[in-house]
Amino acid sequence: MAKSETRIILALDFDRLDQAERMVEITHEHVDVYKIGPILFTRFGPGIIEFARNTGAGVFLDLKFHDIPNTVRGGVRAASSLGVNMLTIHALGGIDMMRGALEGAEEGSKTFGTARPLIIGVTVLTSMAGEEDTLTQVLKLAGDACEAGIDGVVCSPLEVGRVKEAHGDRLLTVVPGIRLGGDQANDQARVGTPGQAVRDGADFMVVGRSVTGSSDPKEALARILEEVEDA
Repeated sequence: MAKSETRIILALDFDRLDQAERMVEITHEHVDVYKIGPILFTRFGPGIIEFARNTGAGVFLDLKFHDIPNTVRGGVRAASSLGVNMLTIHALGGIDMMRGALEGAEEGSKTFGTARPLIIGVTVLTSMAGEEDTLTQVLKLAGDACEAGIDGVVCSPLEVGRVKEAHGDRLLTVVPGIRLGGDQANDQARVGTPGQAVRDGADFMVVGRSVTGSSDPKEALARILEEVEDA
């Protein structure tokens, strides 16, 4: 699945199916994984997952499950039937909930004959400002994720280095808030460049509007890949 050591996830944050499909067609040669979130999935369902998978890319289902452990277990079990490679839960749901998610993924993969998706715990959303205790909270939730046995965490470019220092290869790091130099942060408060994320140990970086909002998405993606290689 990987085309580089730090794998590129492209966020398909569209509310129109034709726009999402066109972006996949334009970028699939250089993208490792496509992120499908609640807007696209709620409106169009599993069909967009199949469309993305047919390019040979992986799929990251970003629905951020957060409920009582049994409900999350069932939701993740159902999501495992879709053949996605990764999915998100909220680490704030607690260790028992995260363990339930992992159990649901294992049950689902056996029941539906799919590979078990990676379970990724969201720590602190990148839209939240970088107060002094943000790093403390991220590290605490990363520790909980490690104890629960899930595969990785979502954290911003500002925390990924410290998460890697604390947990090394035990936790995969998925890093959103990636911006090319000169791009606006928009609604994300804790952002960083592709090079910064690579140097600090990101396993996956999530890029969105720097590519999808560009007049030339392929050129913007090429700039990101060049920065990744240089780092």
